[in-house]
Amino acid sequence: MEVGVQVVQRWILARLRNRRFFSLAELNQAIGELIAQLNDRPMRGWGTTRRALYEQVDRPALLALPPTAYEYAEWKRCRVNLDYHVEIDKHFYSVPFRLLRAEVEARITATTVELFHHGKLAATHQRSQRPYRPTTIADHMPSSHRRYRDWTHERIEREAVAIGADTAALVEIILCSRPHPEQGFRSCIGILRLAKRYDAARLDAACARALALGTRSYSSVAAILKNAQERRTREPELPSLLHENIRGPEYYH
Repeated sequence: MEVGVQVVQRWILARLRNRRFFSLAELNQAIGELIAQLNDRPMRGWGTTRRALYEQVDRPALLALPPTAYEYAEWKRCRVNLDYHVEIDKHFYSVPFRLLRAEVEARITATTVELFHHGKLAATHQRSQRPYRPTTIADHMPSSHRRYRDWTHERIEREAVAIGADTAALVEIILCSRPHPEQGFRSCIGILRLAKRYDAARLDAACARALALGTRSYSSVAAILKNAQERRTREPELPSLLHENIRGPEYYH
């Protein structure tokens, strides 16, 4: 191997060292021409050329190339989260929910993410570059979650905006407060469906009151509407009449 490197240095690199090239294609063409000359040059002690030896010895022993080109891949060990997703480069990919808390191996290429459990393929996804968003296969979801598979983050936000600004703000807080956005789908969808029982103005007012109270759940908004608390306004705080500058009636007796 070292002799081969030495031959290339002397026969190719030495001949090109004083030439200037203005593109990679031009350089590769010059190298190709010198390689062809090198392979057709008789070798001392062998009485034949490198090309002839290749045709006689190497070519008959070669196997066919693989049907697909080699693809570079990286491997990473991941722990499946409670939402049956694993995080890879700030994106979340689903695995069958039975693998909760299990350790899986991810094979990551430029276009795909493959997840293996104990050496068996558990999931395959097209790689996504969207940060902090999920890629979820419906069959990976438990039956209790599949009822929400037609909902997306964008759809929830769009319907919330149609109801009102406070509804949109509360929904966004719920989605962003969860480690994985889909964990907040149930609460958000429940809040949106309250619009079927109450008008949009009341629902948006209830969401405004929930924001003021610091609550972030469907049950809180439903309770506010049920008790008509969205119509209540906060009583203004009156200044205290007891402080060191008030003398009081005792001062005059």
